[in-house]
Amino acid sequence: MKKSCETVARSAPNDVPCASEIVVERVLILGLAMAAGLVALWYFCLAGYNRRRGILALRRVEAACSNRASIVDARWIGASHLQANLRFPTRWFENAKVTIRLLPRPLPVQWLLSRWKNERETVTFEADLDNSPHLHLEVFRHHWVSDGGRRMVQNSGNWTVVHSRPVVLTTSSQWRQEVPPIVNTLMTTRGHNLLKVRLHPESPHLAATVDLEALSGDNAAAGFLGVLRELAVGALRSRQ
Repeated sequence: MKKSCETVARSAPNDVPCASEIVVERVLILGLAMAAGLVALWYFCLAGYNRRRGILALRRVEAACSNRASIVDARWIGASHLQANLRFPTRWFENAKVTIRLLPRPLPVQWLLSRWKNERETVTFEADLDNSPHLHLEVFRHHWVSDGGRRMVQNSGNWTVVHSRPVVLTTSSQWRQEVPPIVNTLMTTRGHNLLKVRLHPESPHLAATVDLEALSGDNAAAGFLGVLRELAVGALRSRQ
């Protein structure tokens, strides 16, 4: 009997987990499960918010294109990019598409990085023209705002404020005749919201990006479409 007890004792495991270790493991598993659940809840809630926001923006574009174009199809690229193909009548645009880029809200880390970089939600229109333009043109709009010395400005009553005209910085050594009409279009009331414009002989011939907030109303969206048409006309003049 004594030998059998010794055999059982030797075969028993040397390390037996105590009750506190079991509790810690269960707490860790429960914490990880709760964190995963919160991340999943964050993703699905904000992905749904992005979808509603993107569909609303697309409806504004569709309303602006009423009687001029129709949406052929729309698809989501991830949880923050909505792309739709448009069909315009002849002599307007060909192979037109709209890409709505939203903030990556469903992904917390990417969303925080985008907020830190001060990224914007944008709408990009791309299309081909009847004839490819004979110029390479890329326009980027920048606004410089200084907050330094605000107290000094507020405490002084002798300041004279002068509103300067827009300044154009170009990398081209020659100022072609077809460029001024396009630049003037961008400087108008309807065109000043454009963040970036590109004209290129290769497809897509025309690409324009605007802040999503600039299309908050139907009139603003219609104005955006009108500016695109003016840019297309100016680009076609480069062939003459």
